[in-house]
Amino acid sequence: MKQVDAITLEIVGNVLLSIAEEMGVTLVKTAYSTNIKERKDCSTAVFDAKGNMISQAEYVPMHLGSMLDVVNQILKRYPLESIKPGDMFVTNDPYSGGGTHLPDISMVSPVFVDDQLVGFVANIAHHSDIGGMVPGSVAANSTTIYQEGLRIPLVRICREGELVRDSYDFITLNTRTPVERQGDLDAQIASNIAGAKRMSDVARKYGPEFFAECTSALLDYAEDLMRAGIRTFPNGSYTFEDYLDDAGPNSDSPVLIRTTVTIDDDTAYVDFTGTSEQVTGPLNMTFSGLLTTVFYCFKAIAGQSVFANHGIYRALNVTAPEGSIVNCKLPVPVGQRIDTAQRVVDVILGALAQVAPDRVLAACNSVVTSAIFSGTNPNTNNYFVYLETIAGGSGAHSRGDGLSGVQVHMTNTSNLPVEALEREYPILIERYQLRKDSGGAGLFRGGLGIQRDFRILTDGLNYTGLGERHKFSPWGIEGGKEGAPGSFWFAKNGEELKQLRSKISGVDLNKGDLISVCSPGSGGYGDPLKRPVEVVLKDVQEGKVSMEKALADYGVKIVITSDGYEIDINETETRRSVLVASK
Repeated sequence: MKQVDAITLEIVGNVLLSIAEEMGVTLVKTAYSTNIKERKDCSTAVFDAKGNMISQAEYVPMHLGSMLDVVNQILKRYPLESIKPGDMFVTNDPYSGGGTHLPDISMVSPVFVDDQLVGFVANIAHHSDIGGMVPGSVAANSTTIYQEGLRIPLVRICREGELVRDSYDFITLNTRTPVERQGDLDAQIASNIAGAKRMSDVARKYGPEFFAECTSALLDYAEDLMRAGIRTFPNGSYTFEDYLDDAGPNSDSPVLIRTTVTIDDDTAYVDFTGTSEQVTGPLNMTFSGLLTTVFYCFKAIAGQSVFANHGIYRALNVTAPEGSIVNCKLPVPVGQRIDTAQRVVDVILGALAQVAPDRVLAACNSVVTSAIFSGTNPNTNNYFVYLETIAGGSGAHSRGDGLSGVQVHMTNTSNLPVEALEREYPILIERYQLRKDSGGAGLFRGGLGIQRDFRILTDGLNYTGLGERHKFSPWGIEGGKEGAPGSFWFAKNGEELKQLRSKISGVDLNKGDLISVCSPGSGGYGDPLKRPVEVVLKDVQEGKVSMEKALADYGVKIVITSDGYEIDINETETRRSVLVASK
């Protein structure tokens, strides 16, 4: 057995990461839908021959859960001798190891050197529609997964390099947007072809046996580094809980998410006993999604420099009651599972903030605020489904203010640029701005949420809104204050805005109507009264904090005078004042 030296290990690890990244670029550049080509709602990864993930490109962390077990399922269901070069498998089913919700379609390709299996490449892409009871395939009022769209079993979509037309057509026939689905499926196939060729070349260069030793060493290396990171936390058990607003439009009761994190030397035990049972709405999450979320948390706070691979899981022990909202059972719906995952991140970080507040964020907006519009575009006479996720605030931390208008934690998608949106859909963006006063006050201020207003330009459209943290605001730490909650608003043409529920489907829209989406801000860090007066003044001047909030939260009274541009600062024990002169 040849020894894998540190330099070779680093080179191989980065080469495998470059393969995953090249696959991602191929997928984005060849995709048809705005959701993938513009918003980059997709991910790519490389696996060893045993089904262990050894490299993932930095796209959407939640997608790791969709690919976590899919290779193992292939190895269980298909004899090795039946898997050939040029084969490609497709699935999306959360309940059979193929994903975490139905719009995410996974494709997996085996990689060979001559006739020897050396690994797998996989990609996943969020398709804007996969059938179901509402356009977009995530219904706020769904009560069973059978209402959410087509469940694709693990089947071949390519056999020895040839498209399996039966599988391909079965998928595209069961969607409202078949042409768009064909374009995105073709992009996924192209991505895997590119990845399989590159990985085969690398394995051939090093030799299959030594390549296998390198991938095994990468897993061991990630485990060692993660265990070293966990050892930096003091031993003990730390409990935290938070709530989802409700289970859906037919519920007003909050949904409890609770965790106890136990640090035992170099192992972390994460127990979700006490968390709510699975619900009738679409917020349920399969166990693979939970594992992915825990993986993300410890990678972020204890192993930022660790290769993102399966070795990290060896240092983590995750338990959750079967039938709970974080370990659900068939047939409950899972379409909005991402928001439950976001709240899981909050409770894990909240638990660890008790012993390491300098290493975690205050609560972020922690939601994938989704706006889904559908209908017929009068400019093309084609039916469309347009999905947008609105970014929000990122929590403040011990080193500075939180970021404003960003996606956080389990998602990492881009926004759809206004120019691209208005070119492709009969919708006008009237307002796209940061929300003043939405960041929690503190020594370091929380990041701001976003307001995005959609004016409808044609009759007969439909809207689905999926949000969270409309009732439970993002919390602060170390004396920081909470951020502002989110909200959805709707106005018929010429009428006043009316607030909608945080989860709603089937809103009929006509020309002139307005949908306003306000995403949550985030929590602050530290005592607001310790924030320098000059910094508070700058926040006011930049429109991030109002003069009223400057006084109420920071004790800073700003007085406008008419002489010159000098600033006069007066401080007392109870109030800090700034005289801002202007012409």
